[in-house]
Amino acid sequence: MFLPSVQTSTVSLFSSTNSEPLQLFRKSVDTSLPVDSCIHFLHDQLSQPKPKPPSELISPPTNAGTDYSLDQTVLHIQSPTIRTTFIQSPPVDGPSHSDGRREKLSDLGIKHPWMHIQVRNLDKEWALEVGLVDQSARLGILRLSTFQKHPRLRLSSNAYPLLHLPISFPSPSTHSLTAWSTLTLNLPSYLPYFSSPKLMRDVDTEGVSRGMRNEAPGGSYSHVAYVRVYATCRLRRIWFSEGGPGQKVPWEFELYGYE
Repeated sequence: MFLPSVQTSTVSLFSSTNSEPLQLFRKSVDTSLPVDSCIHFLHDQLSQPKPKPPSELISPPTNAGTDYSLDQTVLHIQSPTIRTTFIQSPPVDGPSHSDGRREKLSDLGIKHPWMHIQVRNLDKEWALEVGLVDQSARLGILRLSTFQKHPRLRLSSNAYPLLHLPISFPSPSTHSLTAWSTLTLNLPSYLPYFSSPKLMRDVDTEGVSRGMRNEAPGGSYSHVAYVRVYATCRLRRIWFSEGGPGQKVPWEFELYGYE
């Protein structure tokens, strides 16, 4: 999508306050759970409007010191079945959450090395997935989740290499100003882990050949193939930049509290 374009120093992929915020995304919900699985835009503090019946919103946690909500529209993604409820850009079929079967994938094509995501912890399991491509056009899946306990590398003859890493939100405390976090990922730094000697020793070895290991990305970073955000969370913005956390961002990228 973005590969043929001239990319500015900051590329915004998703903003919940845009006129068509999911224009570059497809969404998936669990149709077998019409009450519990939904993707819905609402005001963060007011949790309004409610989704259409029969969907019912879960209530955000109210921990002391972390009740600071946004005076902005955000995207609410919830489901007890994470793998079936998500948004993904580009809006095409990609590797499935459960087995990562190989499918034709139209690359997102964003070349920036830094990814930023503004997300609210709803005290439920949550996962984020990014497809990383190296200069040899090899694709690997980086998955970050709150339910993963230890780093895991999976190689398979019918799946893209998968690097699954644990991630956690800051612990609630009286010093926290907000339940929102801005997660910043340096994408090139993850590529060496697809061929890490330690993770290779611990890799799921059933049916793994040397050729499969050679398919894992490990060279210089090229671009992002896709982004997938799973339940359960609230989402404000996703953007990419040439610089890290210290790079100045436009004022509209800031989080504005409700008074």
